[in-house]
Amino acid sequence: MDTEINVLALVKGEERFIFLFDDGNRDETLRQLARFAADPELDFSWYDAAMLSRKIRDAVPQDDDAPNPVRAEQTNRAPMSDRR
Repeated sequence: MDTEINVLALVKGEERFIFLFDDGNRDETLRQLARFAADPELDFSWYDAAMLSRKIRDAVPQDDDAPNPVRAEQTNRAPMSDRR
């Protein structure tokens, strides 16, 4: 069996958060980020969860992922020379 394992790590002070996941448990890993962010005992913020979620979605994209709003906005803009 040749399953690729993705590794994502975050070091904050004395705490280290290391996530190992494959394509099959990507969504569960995303949910775990939210659980960590909601836990007041951990030094893991919603910002941390958002940044790591983006990295997971970029590493293991799926059809149901919403497009990145910043990227979509940038591609739908008129060229600067056309703006008034």
